[in-house]
Amino acid sequence: MIELTDNALNAVRSAIAGAGQEVEGLRIMVEAGGCAGFQYTMGLVNETNPADHVFERDGVKVFVEEGSLAYLDGTRVDFVSGLEGAGFTFENPQAKSSCSCGKSFG
Repeated sequence: MIELTDNALNAVRSAIAGAGQEVEGLRIMVEAGGCAGFQYTMGLVNETNPADHVFERDGVKVFVEEGSLAYLDGTRVDFVSGLEGAGFTFENPQAKSSCSCGKSFG
């Protein structure tokens, strides 16, 4: 399961509203790369894949492909704003190590 905080939920809703096209939800994936071995990728999607795992909170759908699910199980996604900028952060219990950028883990 993936958890979106209230801040993340509002940020995704805002992105969907500003997309200018119909959007089904948010896709979160894990890919090889980044400083620590794996990296998170996110994006709005307007087409779903029947094999995706779908998580929903208050009408916002999050799509995760089968291959990324084991890496993301239990992950909490937040959206933070600060002096250094704004962006999504991931608290991932599957990660053994992470990069200081917060977008890469091992």
